[in-house]
Amino acid sequence: MKIILTDYYPNLKAFEYVRKQSANFGYEKESVDARKVPAHLKGVRTQFLSLHHFREEDAVQILQNAVDSKSPIALFESQERNVKSVLAMLFSPINVLLMTPFIKPFSLGRIVFTYIIPLVPLFVMLDGVLSALRTYTIPEMNELISRVEGHEHFEWKVGKQKSSPVGILYLIGTPK
Repeated sequence: MKIILTDYYPNLKAFEYVRKQSANFGYEKESVDARKVPAHLKGVRTQFLSLHHFREEDAVQILQNAVDSKSPIALFESQERNVKSVLAMLFSPINVLLMTPFIKPFSLGRIVFTYIIPLVPLFVMLDGVLSALRTYTIPEMNELISRVEGHEHFEWKVGKQKSSPVGILYLIGTPK
């Protein structure tokens, strides 16, 4: 299996690091807009923990582009728009405080902005809470699908994988 990393703002240094870890990884050097994936990029499109960053119109365009190109698509979110997810994010600074000493390579700035001026724990918490509040619900994901022209030519699965501790929301579409 070959995995091609893409991003709207590609971090080529990080992509190259990952590529060196495994021959299964490659990357696209140019910016890739998930709403208009270039035709030369074939295969299953995946997005992890990112659908909540897109407005409804853009999310529909992402799905529409997959349908138009007859490309399977799989989207995953690890939080939900509910009290449990928001509360979990409110406690995320504890994880940041506990895990920071183990992040490599060592950075004095990371220590300063985690423990002395605790901006990192604050920003992680705020980002997590806002992400939870922006996450699409299962009915909303089904509504996005219904707005895609030709959606009936795909098999759609939308739901929640409950076997993990946090539960993973998923939206998967495959051509019929």
